[in-house]
Amino acid sequence: MSDNLAILGVVAIAAMMLRTWWLHREKMKGLSMTNQALSPSDERLARVEQAVESIAIEVERIGEGQRFVTKLMNDRAQPMPERVAIPAQPRKVDTPH
Repeated sequence: MSDNLAILGVVAIAAMMLRTWWLHREKMKGLSMTNQALSPSDERLARVEQAVESIAIEVERIGEGQRFVTKLMNDRAQPMPERVAIPAQPRKVDTPH
């Protein structure tokens, strides 16, 4: 009786593994067909889209740098605070020697 249960368990596990393998194979076949189904113009369009996204990212980085440099230059262009006026002639100080 236990031998029959062991055989039944092995058959059930083998059937589940076979089904999983079969579903995976079908899924991979479907994915490879969609890649082959793309026309050259679709592939070219995908490359153009990727290039445009890359350019957009780089332009954003350039803009960030430009804003940073503009802020630095603006901070330097602010007028310096007035300095304390230094008397023209120094005062004499008596030192105890």
